[in-house]
Amino acid sequence: MVKAAARFGLVGIANTLVSLAVIALLLDLGAGDYVANAVSYAIGFCLSFVLNRAFTFRVRGRVAAHEVHRFLAVFAISYAANLGILTMMRAAGFAETLIAQGSAMIAYSAVFFLLSRRFVFRPRPGA
Repeated sequence: MVKAAARFGLVGIANTLVSLAVIALLLDLGAGDYVANAVSYAIGFCLSFVLNRAFTFRVRGRVAAHEVHRFLAVFAISYAANLGILTMMRAAGFAETLIAQGSAMIAYSAVFFLLSRRFVFRPRPGA
C-alpha cells in the first residue's frame, strides 16, 4: 500500500503540472478563468484515471464502464470531503488561508486514494 500511495503522489504531481500548463496556455490564448479551469479539470480527470489505473494500481486489460462510473463517484465523494473540511476550517477561523486549503486538499487526496484502491481499482483475486 505504501508503494501505491507513493505512485499516487507521483500521478498527482504529474496531473498538477499538466493542469497548470493547460491553464497557462488557455489563459495566454485568451480563454477566461472558468473556461481554462473547466478544460484543465476535464483533462486532469482523464489523465488521473489513466495513470492511476495503469501506474498506481497496476490494472491491466480493457477499461470497464463500471470503473469510469466508480471513478466519477469517488471523485465526487472526495471533493465533498474537501469542501467539508474547508467549511470546518473556515468555521474554526481559518478562512482564506493556506492552512484551510491544505487541510482540504489532504482530505481529498486521502479519501480519493483509499476509495480508488478499495472501490475503483481494487486488486483482483490472484493479482
